[in-house]
Amino acid sequence: MLASKQITLVPVSVAGGIARASQPGAPEPSSEPSSEPAGEPAKDRRKLIFAIVSIGLFMASVDQTIVATALPAIERELHAAINWSGWTISIYALGQVIAMPMAGKISDMYGRKKVFMVSAAVFTISSLCCGLAPNIVFLLVARFIQALGGGAFMPSATGIVSDHFGDQRDRAVGMFTSIFPIGGIVGPVLGGIFVSYWSWRGIFLVNVPIGLALLALTARFIPASATRPSQRIDLRGIFLLAGLIFAGMFGITYLGSGSVPLYSPVFLGALAAAAALAALFVRHSRVYPAPFVPYRLLRGRGFGVMNLINYLYGAAALGFAALVPLYASDRYGVSALASGTLLTARAVGMIAVAGMAAMALRRTGYRWPMVAGFTVLALGLLVMALSAPVTPYAWLAIGAAVTGLGMGLSVPAANNASLQLAPDQVAAIAGLRGMFRQSGAITAVSVTTAVIARSARPGIEQAHVFLVFAAILVLMLPLVRLVPEHHGSW
Repeated sequence: MLASKQITLVPVSVAGGIARASQPGAPEPSSEPSSEPAGEPAKDRRKLIFAIVSIGLFMASVDQTIVATALPAIERELHAAINWSGWTISIYALGQVIAMPMAGKISDMYGRKKVFMVSAAVFTISSLCCGLAPNIVFLLVARFIQALGGGAFMPSATGIVSDHFGDQRDRAVGMFTSIFPIGGIVGPVLGGIFVSYWSWRGIFLVNVPIGLALLALTARFIPASATRPSQRIDLRGIFLLAGLIFAGMFGITYLGSGSVPLYSPVFLGALAAAAALAALFVRHSRVYPAPFVPYRLLRGRGFGVMNLINYLYGAAALGFAALVPLYASDRYGVSALASGTLLTARAVGMIAVAGMAAMALRRTGYRWPMVAGFTVLALGLLVMALSAPVTPYAWLAIGAAVTGLGMGLSVPAANNASLQLAPDQVAAIAGLRGMFRQSGAITAVSVTTAVIARSARPGIEQAHVFLVFAAILVLMLPLVRLVPEHHGSW
Protein backbone atom coordinates (compact mmCIF):
# COMPACT_ATOMS: atom_id res chain seq x y z
CA MET A 1 0.00 0.00 0.00
CA LEU A 2 1.22 3.51 -0.78
CA ALA A 3 2.05 5.68 2.18
CA SER A 4 -0.08 8.76 2.46
CA LYS A 5 2.93 11.08 2.21
CA GLN A 6 3.55 9.85 -1.31
CA ILE A 7 0.21 11.11 -2.57
CA THR A 8 -0.50 14.63 -3.73
CA LEU A 9 -4.07 14.84 -2.42
CA VAL A 10 -4.48 14.17 1.31
CA PRO A 11 -8.10 14.36 2.53
CA VAL A 12 -8.63 15.02 6.17
CA SER A 13 -10.66 13.57 9.01
CA VAL A 14 -11.05 10.10 7.54
CA ALA A 15 -8.85 8.66 10.24
CA GLY A 16 -10.80 10.69 12.72
CA GLY A 17 -13.99 9.20 11.28
CA ILE A 18 -12.60 5.72 11.89
CA ALA A 19 -11.83 6.55 15.50
CA ARG A 20 -15.30 7.96 16.08
CA ALA A 21 -17.17 5.07 14.49
CA SER A 22 -15.07 2.38 16.16
CA GLN A 23 -17.21 2.68 19.28
CA PRO A 24 -20.80 1.78 18.40
CA GLY A 25 -23.26 3.99 20.18
CA ALA A 26 -20.72 6.73 20.94
CA PRO A 27 -21.90 10.29 20.27
CA GLU A 28 -20.20 12.54 17.75
CA PRO A 29 -17.61 14.90 19.25
CA SER A 30 -19.02 18.29 20.08
CA SER A 31 -16.37 20.04 17.97
CA GLU A 32 -18.13 18.89 14.81
CA PRO A 33 -21.51 20.58 14.32
CA SER A 34 -24.47 18.30 14.02
CA SER A 35 -28.19 18.65 13.67
CA GLU A 36 -28.89 15.18 15.10
CA PRO A 37 -31.20 14.80 18.08
CA ALA A 38 -29.27 14.38 21.32
CA GLY A 39 -28.77 10.85 22.47
CA GLU A 40 -29.64 9.18 19.17
CA PRO A 41 -27.68 5.93 18.87
CA ALA A 42 -24.73 6.11 16.48
CA LYS A 43 -25.94 3.05 14.58
CA ASP A 44 -29.33 4.64 13.86
CA ARG A 45 -27.65 7.88 12.84
CA ARG A 46 -25.38 6.04 10.44
CA LYS A 47 -28.35 4.29 8.85
CA LEU A 48 -30.12 7.61 8.35
CA ILE A 49 -27.03 9.20 6.82
CA PHE A 50 -26.57 6.23 4.49
CA ALA A 51 -30.22 6.44 3.42
CA ILE A 52 -29.99 10.17 2.62
CA VAL A 53 -26.83 10.00 0.52
CA SER A 54 -28.30 6.97 -1.21
CA ILE A 55 -31.07 9.20 -2.57
CA GLY A 56 -28.46 11.26 -4.41
CA LEU A 57 -26.76 8.17 -5.80
CA PHE A 58 -30.17 6.83 -6.77
CA MET A 59 -30.98 9.98 -8.76
CA ALA A 60 -27.66 9.86 -10.58
CA SER A 61 -28.07 6.16 -11.38
CA VAL A 62 -31.61 6.65 -12.69
CA ASP A 63 -30.42 9.28 -15.13
CA GLN A 64 -27.70 7.00 -16.47
CA THR A 65 -30.34 4.61 -17.80
CA ILE A 66 -33.62 6.50 -18.07
CA VAL A 67 -32.61 8.28 -21.29
CA ALA A 68 -31.85 5.01 -23.09
CA THR A 69 -35.54 4.25 -23.65
CA ALA A 70 -36.21 7.80 -24.87
CA LEU A 71 -33.59 8.05 -27.63
CA PRO A 72 -36.02 7.33 -30.52
CA ALA A 73 -38.55 9.85 -29.10
CA ILE A 74 -35.88 12.54 -28.65
CA GLU A 75 -34.61 11.82 -32.16
CA ARG A 76 -38.11 12.36 -33.61
CA GLU A 77 -39.23 15.40 -31.63
CA LEU A 78 -35.98 17.37 -31.74
CA HIS A 79 -35.09 16.25 -35.30
CA ALA A 80 -31.66 14.88 -34.31
CA ALA A 81 -29.84 11.92 -35.89
CA ILE A 82 -29.10 8.94 -33.63
CA ASN A 83 -25.37 9.67 -33.45
CA TRP A 84 -26.16 13.16 -32.10
CA SER A 85 -29.16 12.28 -29.92
CA GLY A 86 -26.91 9.58 -28.46
CA TRP A 87 -24.91 12.43 -26.96
CA THR A 88 -27.62 12.69 -24.30
CA ILE A 89 -25.96 9.55 -22.90
CA SER A 90 -22.31 10.28 -23.64
CA ILE A 91 -22.35 13.98 -22.64
CA TYR A 92 -23.79 12.91 -19.27
CA ALA A 93 -20.85 10.56 -18.87
CA LEU A 94 -18.44 13.36 -19.90
CA GLY A 95 -19.81 15.66 -17.21
CA GLN A 96 -19.37 12.90 -14.63
CA VAL A 97 -15.78 12.30 -15.77
CA ILE A 98 -14.98 15.94 -15.08
CA ALA A 99 -16.97 16.23 -11.86
CA MET A 100 -15.89 13.07 -10.04
CA PRO A 101 -12.18 13.77 -9.42
CA MET A 102 -12.85 17.47 -8.93
CA ALA A 103 -15.65 16.82 -6.43
CA GLY A 104 -13.42 14.46 -4.49
CA LYS A 105 -10.83 17.18 -3.99
CA ILE A 106 -13.33 19.98 -3.37
CA SER A 107 -15.24 17.90 -0.81
CA ASP A 108 -12.00 17.46 1.15
CA MET A 109 -11.37 21.21 1.01
CA TYR A 110 -14.83 22.59 1.80
CA GLY A 111 -16.60 19.68 3.49
CA ARG A 112 -18.53 16.70 2.14
CA LYS A 113 -21.94 18.04 3.18
CA LYS A 114 -21.53 21.37 1.37
CA VAL A 115 -20.42 19.70 -1.86
CA PHE A 116 -23.23 17.15 -1.63
CA MET A 117 -25.83 19.91 -1.25
CA VAL A 118 -24.44 21.99 -4.12
CA SER A 119 -24.46 18.85 -6.26
CA ALA A 120 -28.11 18.24 -5.44
CA ALA A 121 -29.05 21.84 -6.29
CA VAL A 122 -27.21 21.79 -9.64
CA PHE A 123 -28.71 18.42 -10.55
CA THR A 124 -32.26 19.55 -9.72
CA ILE A 125 -32.16 22.87 -11.60
CA SER A 126 -30.52 21.39 -14.68
CA SER A 127 -33.07 18.55 -14.73
CA LEU A 128 -35.79 21.17 -14.99
CA CYS A 129 -33.95 22.80 -17.89
CA CYS A 130 -33.59 19.44 -19.67
CA GLY A 131 -37.31 18.85 -19.38
CA LEU A 132 -38.04 22.22 -21.02
CA ALA A 133 -35.39 21.97 -23.77
CA PRO A 134 -36.61 23.39 -27.13
CA ASN A 135 -33.86 21.79 -29.26
CA ILE A 136 -31.05 19.23 -29.14
CA VAL A 137 -28.30 21.79 -28.48
CA PHE A 138 -30.09 23.23 -25.43
CA LEU A 139 -30.79 19.71 -24.17
CA LEU A 140 -27.15 18.65 -24.47
CA VAL A 141 -25.89 21.75 -22.63
CA ALA A 142 -28.40 21.25 -19.81
CA ARG A 143 -27.62 17.54 -19.72
CA PHE A 144 -23.91 18.30 -19.35
CA ILE A 145 -24.59 20.60 -16.38
CA GLN A 146 -26.86 17.94 -14.88
CA ALA A 147 -24.00 15.47 -15.12
CA LEU A 148 -21.69 17.81 -13.19
CA GLY A 149 -24.13 17.67 -10.29
CA GLY A 150 -24.69 13.93 -10.63
CA GLY A 151 -20.99 13.18 -10.92
CA ALA A 152 -20.24 14.98 -7.67
CA PHE A 153 -22.62 12.78 -5.68
CA MET A 154 -20.41 9.69 -5.52
CA PRO A 155 -17.15 11.23 -4.16
CA SER A 156 -18.94 13.37 -1.58
CA ALA A 157 -21.28 10.52 -0.57
CA THR A 158 -18.33 8.13 -0.27
CA GLY A 159 -16.56 10.64 1.98
CA ILE A 160 -19.66 11.15 4.14
CA VAL A 161 -20.17 7.41 4.61
CA SER A 162 -16.47 6.82 5.21
CA ASP A 163 -16.40 9.48 7.94
CA HIS A 164 -19.29 7.87 9.82
CA PHE A 165 -18.84 4.13 9.27
CA GLY A 166 -15.23 3.74 10.40
CA ASP A 167 -13.98 0.15 10.24
CA GLN A 168 -17.24 -0.87 8.52
CA ARG A 169 -16.72 1.49 5.60
CA ASP A 170 -15.62 -1.25 3.20
CA ARG A 171 -19.00 -2.92 3.59
CA ALA A 172 -20.89 0.37 3.46
CA VAL A 173 -19.09 1.47 0.28
CA GLY A 174 -19.62 -2.00 -1.15
CA MET A 175 -23.36 -1.65 -0.50
CA PHE A 176 -23.38 1.39 -2.80
CA THR A 177 -23.31 -1.30 -5.51
CA SER A 178 -26.91 -2.17 -4.65
CA ILE A 179 -28.13 1.40 -5.11
CA PHE A 180 -27.23 1.66 -8.78
CA PRO A 181 -29.18 -1.47 -9.74
CA ILE A 182 -32.23 -0.01 -7.98
CA GLY A 183 -31.84 3.02 -10.19
CA GLY A 184 -31.37 0.60 -13.06
CA ILE A 185 -34.74 -0.97 -12.23
CA VAL A 186 -36.65 2.27 -11.85
CA GLY A 187 -34.97 4.31 -14.60
CA PRO A 188 -35.73 2.31 -17.75
CA VAL A 189 -39.26 1.41 -16.64
CA LEU A 190 -40.01 5.00 -15.69
CA GLY A 191 -38.56 6.18 -18.99
CA GLY A 192 -40.68 3.69 -20.91
CA ILE A 193 -43.82 4.79 -19.04
CA PHE A 194 -43.20 8.47 -19.73
CA VAL A 195 -42.38 7.88 -23.41
CA SER A 196 -45.39 5.59 -23.89
CA TYR A 197 -48.02 7.59 -22.00
CA TRP A 198 -46.79 11.18 -21.89
CA SER A 199 -43.51 12.63 -23.13
CA TRP A 200 -39.76 12.04 -22.90
CA ARG A 201 -39.60 15.36 -21.01
CA GLY A 202 -41.03 13.67 -17.94
CA ILE A 203 -37.85 11.62 -17.52
CA PHE A 204 -36.09 14.83 -16.45
CA LEU A 205 -38.94 16.63 -14.68
CA VAL A 206 -39.39 13.74 -12.24
CA ASN A 207 -36.01 14.62 -10.69
CA VAL A 208 -37.22 18.03 -9.49
CA PRO A 209 -39.38 17.01 -6.49
CA ILE A 210 -36.90 14.29 -5.49
CA GLY A 211 -34.03 16.79 -5.60
CA LEU A 212 -35.90 19.29 -3.42
CA ALA A 213 -36.59 16.57 -0.84
CA LEU A 214 -32.93 15.55 -0.88
CA LEU A 215 -31.80 19.11 -0.18
CA ALA A 216 -34.15 19.40 2.80
CA LEU A 217 -33.08 16.05 4.29
CA THR A 218 -29.38 16.78 3.86
CA ALA A 219 -29.66 20.20 5.50
CA ARG A 220 -31.54 18.74 8.43
CA PHE A 221 -29.87 15.44 9.24
CA ILE A 222 -26.31 15.20 7.88
CA PRO A 223 -23.68 16.73 10.19
CA ALA A 224 -21.18 19.22 8.82
CA SER A 225 -17.77 17.68 8.13
CA ALA A 226 -14.27 18.99 8.69
CA THR A 227 -12.53 21.04 6.00
CA ARG A 228 -8.99 21.56 4.77
CA PRO A 229 -7.10 24.78 4.11
CA SER A 230 -8.04 26.23 0.73
CA GLN A 231 -6.07 25.08 -2.32
CA ARG A 232 -6.10 26.22 -5.93
CA ILE A 233 -8.34 24.24 -8.27
CA ASP A 234 -6.42 22.92 -11.26
CA LEU A 235 -8.54 24.52 -13.98
CA ARG A 236 -5.97 23.82 -16.67
CA GLY A 237 -6.01 20.10 -15.91
CA ILE A 238 -9.81 20.07 -15.93
CA PHE A 239 -9.99 21.78 -19.33
CA LEU A 240 -7.33 19.50 -20.82
CA LEU A 241 -9.23 16.39 -19.73
CA ALA A 242 -12.58 17.74 -20.90
CA GLY A 243 -11.06 18.84 -24.20
CA LEU A 244 -9.47 15.51 -25.03
CA ILE A 245 -12.68 13.56 -24.32
CA PHE A 246 -14.85 16.06 -26.19
CA ALA A 247 -12.53 16.00 -29.23
CA GLY A 248 -12.65 12.22 -29.34
CA MET A 249 -16.44 12.17 -28.98
CA PHE A 250 -16.89 14.75 -31.72
CA GLY A 251 -14.58 12.99 -34.15
CA ILE A 252 -16.26 9.60 -33.68
CA THR A 253 -19.76 11.10 -33.89
CA TYR A 254 -18.88 13.09 -37.02
CA LEU A 255 -17.68 9.88 -38.63
CA GLY A 256 -21.16 8.48 -38.16
CA SER A 257 -22.76 11.36 -40.08
CA GLY A 258 -23.81 10.12 -43.53
CA SER A 259 -21.01 8.60 -45.59
CA VAL A 260 -18.06 10.45 -44.06
CA PRO A 261 -14.83 8.58 -45.02
CA LEU A 262 -12.22 7.46 -42.51
CA TYR A 263 -9.73 9.89 -44.03
CA SER A 264 -12.02 12.88 -43.44
CA PRO A 265 -9.93 15.89 -42.31
CA VAL A 266 -12.48 16.70 -39.61
CA PHE A 267 -12.37 13.16 -38.18
CA LEU A 268 -8.59 12.87 -38.33
CA GLY A 269 -8.15 16.39 -36.97
CA ALA A 270 -10.41 15.68 -34.00
CA LEU A 271 -8.53 12.48 -33.15
CA ALA A 272 -5.18 14.26 -33.52
CA ALA A 273 -6.41 17.00 -31.18
CA ALA A 274 -7.54 14.37 -28.65
CA ALA A 275 -4.14 12.65 -28.78
CA ALA A 276 -2.28 15.95 -28.33
CA LEU A 277 -4.50 16.96 -25.40
CA ALA A 278 -3.98 13.54 -23.79
CA ALA A 279 -0.20 13.99 -23.95
CA LEU A 280 -0.49 17.49 -22.50
CA PHE A 281 -2.78 16.22 -19.73
CA VAL A 282 -0.35 13.50 -18.65
CA ARG A 283 2.57 15.92 -18.74
CA HIS A 284 0.57 18.48 -16.76
CA SER A 285 -0.33 15.88 -14.10
CA ARG A 286 3.35 15.02 -13.74
CA VAL A 287 4.76 18.55 -13.32
CA TYR A 288 1.94 20.60 -11.76
CA PRO A 289 2.29 20.93 -7.94
CA ALA A 290 -1.38 20.13 -7.18
CA PRO A 291 -2.89 18.58 -10.32
CA PHE A 292 -6.54 17.85 -11.00
CA VAL A 293 -5.61 14.14 -11.23
CA PRO A 294 -2.32 13.39 -9.39
CA TYR A 295 0.17 11.59 -11.61
CA ARG A 296 0.84 9.01 -8.92
CA LEU A 297 -2.85 8.06 -8.92
CA LEU A 298 -2.60 7.55 -12.69
CA ARG A 299 0.45 5.30 -12.73
CA GLY A 300 1.45 4.54 -9.16
CA ARG A 301 1.80 0.98 -7.89
CA GLY A 302 -1.57 -0.71 -8.26
CA PHE A 303 -3.32 2.37 -9.63
CA GLY A 304 -2.19 1.86 -13.22
CA VAL A 305 -3.78 -1.58 -13.56
CA MET A 306 -6.96 -0.56 -11.69
CA ASN A 307 -7.39 2.51 -13.92
CA LEU A 308 -7.08 0.33 -17.02
CA ILE A 309 -9.53 -2.22 -15.63
CA ASN A 310 -12.01 0.52 -14.73
CA TYR A 311 -11.78 2.04 -18.22
CA LEU A 312 -12.36 -1.28 -19.99
CA TYR A 313 -15.10 -2.22 -17.53
CA GLY A 314 -16.83 1.09 -18.20
CA ALA A 315 -16.77 0.40 -21.95
CA ALA A 316 -17.97 -3.20 -21.73
CA ALA A 317 -20.50 -2.88 -18.88
CA LEU A 318 -21.70 0.72 -18.58
CA GLY A 319 -21.55 1.49 -22.29
CA PHE A 320 -23.37 -1.75 -23.11
CA ALA A 321 -26.13 -1.07 -20.58
CA ALA A 322 -26.99 2.32 -22.05
CA LEU A 323 -27.60 0.75 -25.47
CA VAL A 324 -29.68 -2.32 -24.55
CA PRO A 325 -33.13 -0.68 -25.13
CA LEU A 326 -31.99 0.70 -28.49
CA TYR A 327 -30.69 -2.74 -29.45
CA ALA A 328 -33.98 -4.43 -28.51
CA SER A 329 -35.91 -1.89 -30.56
CA ASP A 330 -33.64 -1.94 -33.63
CA ARG A 331 -33.13 -5.71 -33.89
CA TYR A 332 -36.42 -7.12 -32.64
CA GLY A 333 -38.90 -4.22 -32.66
CA VAL A 334 -39.48 -4.37 -28.89
CA SER A 335 -41.55 -1.44 -27.55
CA ALA A 336 -40.05 1.37 -25.46
CA LEU A 337 -41.67 0.17 -22.23
CA ALA A 338 -40.71 -3.49 -22.76
CA SER A 339 -37.15 -2.63 -23.79
CA GLY A 340 -36.75 -0.56 -20.65
CA THR A 341 -37.61 -3.54 -18.47
CA LEU A 342 -34.62 -5.40 -19.94
CA LEU A 343 -32.38 -3.14 -17.88
CA THR A 344 -34.63 -4.01 -14.96
CA ALA A 345 -33.70 -7.66 -15.48
CA ARG A 346 -30.03 -6.67 -15.45
CA ALA A 347 -30.51 -4.71 -12.22
CA VAL A 348 -32.36 -7.59 -10.53
CA GLY A 349 -29.47 -9.90 -11.35
CA MET A 350 -27.04 -7.39 -9.91
CA ILE A 351 -29.01 -6.92 -6.69
CA ALA A 352 -29.30 -10.68 -6.24
CA VAL A 353 -25.58 -11.07 -5.58
CA ALA A 354 -24.11 -7.61 -4.91
CA GLY A 355 -24.95 -7.51 -1.21
CA MET A 356 -23.59 -11.01 -0.57
CA ALA A 357 -20.47 -10.28 -2.61
CA ALA A 358 -19.83 -7.10 -0.61
CA MET A 359 -20.25 -8.89 2.74
CA ALA A 360 -17.97 -11.74 1.65
CA LEU A 361 -15.07 -9.54 0.51
CA ARG A 362 -13.05 -10.06 3.68
CA ARG A 363 -12.93 -13.79 2.98
CA THR A 364 -12.78 -13.86 -0.81
CA GLY A 365 -10.39 -10.97 -1.35
CA TYR A 366 -10.66 -8.91 -4.52
CA ARG A 367 -9.29 -11.06 -7.33
CA TRP A 368 -11.62 -14.06 -7.38
CA PRO A 369 -14.87 -12.03 -7.40
CA MET A 370 -13.49 -9.91 -10.25
CA VAL A 371 -12.51 -12.95 -12.32
CA ALA A 372 -15.87 -14.64 -11.74
CA GLY A 373 -17.83 -11.45 -12.37
CA PHE A 374 -16.06 -10.52 -15.61
CA THR A 375 -16.52 -14.06 -16.94
CA VAL A 376 -20.25 -14.14 -16.16
CA LEU A 377 -20.69 -10.66 -17.63
CA ALA A 378 -18.99 -11.75 -20.88
CA LEU A 379 -21.30 -14.77 -21.03
CA GLY A 380 -24.36 -12.54 -20.70
CA LEU A 381 -23.14 -10.31 -23.54
CA LEU A 382 -22.62 -13.37 -25.71
CA VAL A 383 -26.18 -14.54 -25.03
CA MET A 384 -27.63 -11.16 -26.00
CA ALA A 385 -25.60 -11.00 -29.23
CA LEU A 386 -26.77 -14.42 -30.47
CA SER A 387 -30.03 -14.87 -32.35
CA ALA A 388 -32.92 -15.56 -30.00
CA PRO A 389 -33.91 -19.28 -30.00
CA VAL A 390 -37.07 -18.41 -28.02
CA THR A 391 -39.16 -15.25 -27.96
CA PRO A 392 -36.82 -12.23 -28.36
CA TYR A 393 -37.92 -10.54 -25.16
CA ALA A 394 -37.38 -13.65 -23.02
CA TRP A 395 -33.97 -14.29 -24.58
CA LEU A 396 -32.81 -10.70 -24.08
CA ALA A 397 -34.12 -10.68 -20.51
CA ILE A 398 -32.10 -13.83 -19.71
CA GLY A 399 -28.95 -12.30 -21.19
CA ALA A 400 -29.50 -9.02 -19.34
CA ALA A 401 -30.03 -10.84 -16.02
CA VAL A 402 -26.81 -12.83 -16.51
CA THR A 403 -24.86 -9.60 -17.14
CA GLY A 404 -26.35 -8.24 -13.92
CA LEU A 405 -25.09 -11.25 -11.98
CA GLY A 406 -21.60 -10.62 -13.36
CA MET A 407 -21.70 -6.96 -12.38
CA GLY A 408 -22.96 -7.78 -8.89
CA LEU A 409 -20.08 -10.20 -8.35
CA SER A 410 -17.31 -7.93 -9.62
CA VAL A 411 -18.19 -4.34 -8.73
CA PRO A 412 -17.90 -4.49 -4.89
CA ALA A 413 -14.41 -5.98 -5.22
CA ALA A 414 -13.35 -3.53 -7.94
CA ASN A 415 -14.63 -0.58 -5.89
CA ASN A 416 -12.73 -1.55 -2.76
CA ALA A 417 -9.53 -2.62 -4.55
CA SER A 418 -8.86 0.99 -5.51
CA LEU A 419 -9.71 2.34 -2.05
CA GLN A 420 -7.43 -0.21 -0.40
CA LEU A 421 -4.40 1.34 -2.14
CA ALA A 422 -4.72 4.58 -0.16
CA PRO A 423 -7.48 4.42 2.47
CA ASP A 424 -6.83 8.02 3.54
CA GLN A 425 -7.86 9.32 0.09
CA VAL A 426 -11.30 7.77 -0.23
CA ALA A 427 -13.06 10.67 -1.96
CA ALA A 428 -10.27 11.36 -4.46
CA ILE A 429 -9.92 7.70 -5.44
CA ALA A 430 -13.69 7.24 -5.77
CA GLY A 431 -13.72 10.17 -8.17
CA LEU A 432 -10.80 8.81 -10.16
CA ARG A 433 -12.43 5.39 -10.43
CA GLY A 434 -15.64 6.92 -11.73
CA MET A 435 -13.69 9.06 -14.19
CA PHE A 436 -12.11 6.05 -15.88
CA ARG A 437 -15.35 4.06 -15.93
CA GLN A 438 -17.30 6.90 -17.47
CA SER A 439 -14.53 7.52 -20.01
CA GLY A 440 -14.88 3.91 -21.10
CA ALA A 441 -18.66 4.30 -21.35
CA ILE A 442 -18.27 7.44 -23.47
CA THR A 443 -15.97 5.61 -25.87
CA ALA A 444 -18.34 2.66 -26.17
CA VAL A 445 -21.49 4.75 -26.72
CA SER A 446 -19.80 7.09 -29.22
CA VAL A 447 -18.36 4.25 -31.29
CA THR A 448 -21.56 2.20 -31.21
CA THR A 449 -23.88 5.05 -32.21
CA ALA A 450 -21.50 6.01 -35.02
CA VAL A 451 -21.55 2.40 -36.29
CA ILE A 452 -25.37 2.31 -36.05
CA ALA A 453 -25.75 5.61 -37.92
CA ARG A 454 -23.68 4.28 -40.86
CA SER A 455 -25.29 0.84 -40.99
CA ALA A 456 -28.26 -0.43 -42.97
CA ARG A 457 -28.74 -3.16 -40.31
CA PRO A 458 -28.26 -1.35 -36.96
CA GLY A 459 -29.51 -4.24 -34.82
CA ILE A 460 -27.08 -6.75 -36.34
CA GLU A 461 -24.17 -4.30 -36.13
CA GLN A 462 -24.89 -3.66 -32.48
CA ALA A 463 -24.87 -7.42 -31.83
CA HIS A 464 -21.35 -7.46 -33.27
CA VAL A 465 -20.41 -4.66 -30.87
CA PHE A 466 -21.66 -6.75 -27.94
CA LEU A 467 -19.34 -9.56 -29.06
CA VAL A 468 -16.43 -7.11 -29.01
CA PHE A 469 -17.39 -6.06 -25.47
CA ALA A 470 -17.43 -9.72 -24.38
CA ALA A 471 -13.96 -10.24 -25.88
CA ILE A 472 -12.67 -7.19 -23.99
CA LEU A 473 -13.88 -8.66 -20.69
CA VAL A 474 -12.16 -11.99 -21.39
CA LEU A 475 -8.92 -10.19 -22.26
CA MET A 476 -9.14 -8.34 -18.93
CA LEU A 477 -8.85 -11.53 -16.89
CA PRO A 478 -5.01 -11.70 -16.92
CA LEU A 479 -4.92 -8.11 -15.63
CA VAL A 480 -6.73 -9.18 -12.45
CA ARG A 481 -3.58 -11.03 -11.35
CA LEU A 482 -1.93 -7.62 -11.00
CA VAL A 483 -4.66 -6.22 -8.73
CA PRO A 484 -3.36 -5.72 -5.15
CA GLU A 485 -4.98 -8.45 -3.04
CA HIS A 486 -6.37 -8.03 0.46
CA HIS A 487 -8.20 -10.25 2.98
CA GLY A 488 -9.72 -9.32 6.30
CA SER A 489 -10.81 -5.91 7.59
CA TRP A 490 -9.18 -2.61 6.72
